[in-house]
Amino acid sequence: MMAKLNLIQAITDGLRVALRDDPRVLVLGEDVGVNGGVFRATEGLQAEFGSDRVVDTPLAEAGIIGASVGLAVNGMRPVPELQFAGFIYPAVEQIVCHVSRVRMRSQGRFSCPMVIRAPYGGGIRAPELHGDSPEAFFVHQPGLKVVCPSTPYDAKGLLLAALEEGDPVIFFEPMRIYRAFKEEVPEGHYTVPIGKASVVREGTQLSLFAWGTMLRVSLEAAELAKEQGWDVEVVDLRTLSPLDRDTILSSVEKTGRALVVHEAPKTAGLGAEIVALINEGALLSLEAPVGRVGGYDAPQPLFSLEDLYAPDAKRILHGIAGVMNF
Repeated sequence: MMAKLNLIQAITDGLRVALRDDPRVLVLGEDVGVNGGVFRATEGLQAEFGSDRVVDTPLAEAGIIGASVGLAVNGMRPVPELQFAGFIYPAVEQIVCHVSRVRMRSQGRFSCPMVIRAPYGGGIRAPELHGDSPEAFFVHQPGLKVVCPSTPYDAKGLLLAALEEGDPVIFFEPMRIYRAFKEEVPEGHYTVPIGKASVVREGTQLSLFAWGTMLRVSLEAAELAKEQGWDVEVVDLRTLSPLDRDTILSSVEKTGRALVVHEAPKTAGLGAEIVALINEGALLSLEAPVGRVGGYDAPQPLFSLEDLYAPDAKRILHGIAGVMNF
């Protein structure tokens, strides 16, 4: 059976399936219970599973993650929600010093299986610290996996796959497209493999790598590029750590050109790591330097400038043209 769901509905359904099928799973965070979460991702779950499985917490991100560490090392599968990715910073000490290191520190005696959910990116006219894209911070931290879905189908499947991991996963949710579109999502349990990218548009002249909100914008740019006579392949990375090295390199070896698109600031963003990976593994296939289109090296701006900060289809097309015309 299939249901037509948007991305936020797919996440809710994934949480419902996990809570129903695995008694070790519990959801905790600010307003996740009675109010159903700031984006209603957990709406109805406390009524269905009880307040001991869907737990309202104080506004204390370090406390939410710290409590989750204790739960995880004692056999539970916590899913802590941080209301926005920009609110993750108070919890970074817990994530870096404890969540990511439990397995190493205990020499494998303990693990810390949890899925830290955080809406990320701009585009919803939210105040300061509500639109950050901090994925590069966590990709840089050994011991963590980092996932960012771009579609409802992948959101549910990747969430359920993350809950089956024996180690922690940071699960960034692109809130700008929470309700942007619907697609068919299977009922019940299924998984999408972590660490595997998806070629969502075949092409022969340039490989464009994106994730989250930027995937749909990149697909729009690829259509604009087609009008210029350029055939662009679009790859949804889906998992940011570990990167799918084989899919990235095979795509570049086919097309000979590449462009990476992300909403986070350009300097030291994840795009730089992807460029390095391509240089190390497919340099002799390149016909031009790998391009990057990112956010500006400035804090995420407030309302009136938000649309100027994130790459749009025209900025991405300009990036495509720069690589194609090298």
